Amino acid sequence: MSASNDRLTAPADARRVRTAARRVTNDYSVLARVVRESGLLRRRYGYYWTRLLLTVAAFAAVWAGVVLVGPTWWQLALAAAMAVVLAQLAFLGHDSAHRQIFRSRAWNDWTARVLANAFVGLSHAWWTAKHDAHHTAPNQEGHDPDISPGVIAFTPAVMATRRGWRRWFARRQGWFFLPLLTLEGLNLHVKSVRTVLGPGRVPHRWVEAPLLVTRLVAYVAVLAVLLPPTIAGAFLAVQLAVFGVLLGGAFAPNHKGMPIVPATADVDFLRRQVLMSRNIRGNAAVDFLMGGLNRQVEHHLFPSMPRPNLKQVQPLVREHCSQLGVTYTEVGFFTSYRIVIGYLNDVEHSARDPFSCPVASSLGR
Repeated sequence: MSASNDRLTAPADARRVRTAARRVTNDYSVLARVVRESGLLRRRYGYYWTRLLLTVAAFAAVWAGVVLVGPTWWQLALAAAMAVVLAQLAFLGHDSAHRQIFRSRAWNDWTARVLANAFVGLSHAWWTAKHDAHHTAPNQEGHDPDISPGVIAFTPAVMATRRGWRRWFARRQGWFFLPLLTLEGLNLHVKSVRTVLGPGRVPHRWVEAPLLVTRLVAYVAVLAVLLPPTIAGAFLAVQLAVFGVLLGGAFAPNHKGMPIVPATADVDFLRRQVLMSRNIRGNAAVDFLMGGLNRQVEHHLFPSMPRPNLKQVQPLVREHCSQLGVTYTEVGFFTSYRIVIGYLNDVEHSARDPFSCPVASSLGR
């Protein structure tokens, strides 16, 4: 009788699993349909053309200021201003790479390529490959390059490999995180050059290599011609430091300290993007400094949605997550950094529990 019951129960369990899997798969489809019908995926040409023109004009204005101010230490204020402008150009390149600006794929790709290489001094090919991998599997071990082993240990698995002084550092790395961001600008330039000049396939290398190298060399050469060596060196150091803090500071609070996904986990798209992302509350200043990335949940769910529409879609996403019982995380700006620093200082103990299969959870397993 028991064997007979097992035979009768097994197909029923299989049907329940398939039904639950379909329901989980449809969770994003339902939201996507509502968002498409709302018109929030339509391009925002006025917004982006205005922002592109104003930011490029600001770039030119800072250089004009460098010439007019001359060899004085007031150049350091212009160096910080240059860092802000370059960060804004990088955010526009990010939006274009996600095809938020134009309908045409080619227009988006070439706009992102020119902004990244010619203006910011970063390789579009390197950044796109890295960022696409992050979007595909945020916070998933072995898949997300943003949590791969490096100076900072972002996961317990990486932490377990640290020995000696590196382990001492890793247990206090949260306190070093912000100072280390001052080196991130230089790190991004170095990785970009290594990519376009190194081995391996690089899409449009014939464009990226000359643009990137010319931009980096010309930038230093112009500073050396216009300013005395000490002021030119200080200008470059301040600009790189502020640039690194702005870019690193815009990306770090969005995922660090959120659940770490095991390498073999199979998670549906909606939960993969929502549960591993954190929104940052704030005003227009936060929106500006973070380039719209403070609405990370919405950006991960709809990466091609124009930046100004993320705020409008937020109530729809929050309500949908509430109906599904999916945790939607949003904290204040300073709270996000307290979370990140606290997490980094105790990665081996404070890492969130591994993500569980939503289908199994829906069946009470």
